[in-house]
Amino acid sequence: MSSNMQQNIKVWDPLIRIFHWSLVGFFTLAYLAEGEDEWMNIHSYAGYSILTLLVFRLLWGVIGTHHARFINFVTRPSIAWAYLKELFTGKAKDYIGHNPAGALMIITLILSIGFTGFSGMALYATDGQGPLATSFFATWPEGTLKEVHEFFANFSLFLIVTHVGGVIVSSLLHKENLVKAMLTGKKQRPLIQQDEHQ
Repeated sequence: MSSNMQQNIKVWDPLIRIFHWSLVGFFTLAYLAEGEDEWMNIHSYAGYSILTLLVFRLLWGVIGTHHARFINFVTRPSIAWAYLKELFTGKAKDYIGHNPAGALMIITLILSIGFTGFSGMALYATDGQGPLATSFFATWPEGTLKEVHEFFANFSLFLIVTHVGGVIVSSLLHKENLVKAMLTGKKQRPLIQQDEHQ
């Protein structure tokens, strides 16, 4: 059997792909609409949508398909660091699902974007608006909440840019189109590796 023969392997289920690209869209919308009074409703509803998506991802990370479940890809930061070093020496192991560095980025992004959304809701509550308006979060200092919200929004943007850079580097070094894989849900591998990766 020729080693050049390729097979399509299903990796990302439709819900994961919808989550991913919806998160991209809503985060972009929320970030661009921030700071403008006339866009505040759009900013806040984009934020609510993001938090809803994160709740879904946490749930799907427990009960979802194989490559979506946290137990199948979350690992220690030291393993992620070792993977990065191996990646740039051309000796990194091939992963069908998330590699260790990608897994660490996903967890960090979920936490950072989650803090961004929650601090935004708390900030909104100081104006007597939103689902936290009648909670004790509404009594927190507005200035502090604003600084926290802006910090995590900008930190999340930094992580996203880093993530995109990692996708590009990994795609080039592993000679595969990771963006296409997140669109189609499939990755290509040599046919002889079928049993190894399933």
